[in-house]
Amino acid sequence: MQYEMESPFAAQATQEARAAFIRRVYGHLAGSLLAFVALEWFLLKTVTPEAIFSVFGSSRLSLLAVFLAFWAASWIAQVWARSETSVAVQYAGLALYIVAEAVIFLPLLFIATSVLRDPTLIPKAGVLTMAVFGGLTMSVFVTRKDYSFLGPVLCVGGWIAFGVIVAALLIPGGFSLGLFFSFAMVALISGYILYETSAVLLHMRTDQHVAAALMLFSSVATLFWWILRILMAFSDRS
Repeated sequence: MQYEMESPFAAQATQEARAAFIRRVYGHLAGSLLAFVALEWFLLKTVTPEAIFSVFGSSRLSLLAVFLAFWAASWIAQVWARSETSVAVQYAGLALYIVAEAVIFLPLLFIATSVLRDPTLIPKAGVLTMAVFGGLTMSVFVTRKDYSFLGPVLCVGGWIAFGVIVAALLIPGGFSLGLFFSFAMVALISGYILYETSAVLLHMRTDQHVAAALMLFSSVATLFWWILRILMAFSDRS
C-alpha cells in the first residue's frame, strides 16, 4: 500500500495540527536521543578497546574511510527519512542514523571515559549541549523568526568544515583541528539549529515529523561532539 503525503505545511496548518506535529517531532527527538544513549552504553560495555582502535586508530586512511562511510550513511538515512512512499522507510532512516552516530562516537567517548578518566566530561557536555539547544530552540519558538536566509551561509560553512576535516586526515603528518575549529563548529551547528527549528515551525509538512526529528537529532549529536571535544581539550591541559 502506498503512503501518500498530503498534509499542509506547519505554518498553514490549524493550531491543533501544528501543536500535534511539534509534539511528534520533539517526542521522536527525545526517543532518538534515548536510543542513542542506550546503544552507546551497550557498545562501550561490549566492544573492546582493541576493536575500536583497529578500526579508528590504525591509520589516517582508515579514519577517512570511516568518516566517508558515516557521511554516506547519513545521506542515505536522510533520504529514507523523507520518503513519501513508506512510513517504515522513514523510521528505517532514523534508525540507521542513530546507529551510525553511535558507531562514530565510540572512540571519542572511549577516550573521555577510559583514557582521560574524567567521569564528569560526558555529563557536562550533555548538560551544555541541552542548554545551548534549549536556548536556541526557545528563541525561535518565542520570536517565530524565519531563519531560512541562513541556508546558503550554512551550506558553505558546512562544506568548508567538511574540507578541513578531510584535509586533516589526508595531508601527510596531518594537523590538529584545535580549539578554534571546535568553537567554530559549535557556532556553525548553532546556526543550523536556528535554521532547522524555524524550518520545523514554518516550512515542513505536518507529516514530516520523522525527517524533522532526524534533522534535529543530527544537529544535537554534532553539537555534543564538538562541546565534548572542547571540554576534553581543557581537561587534558589541566
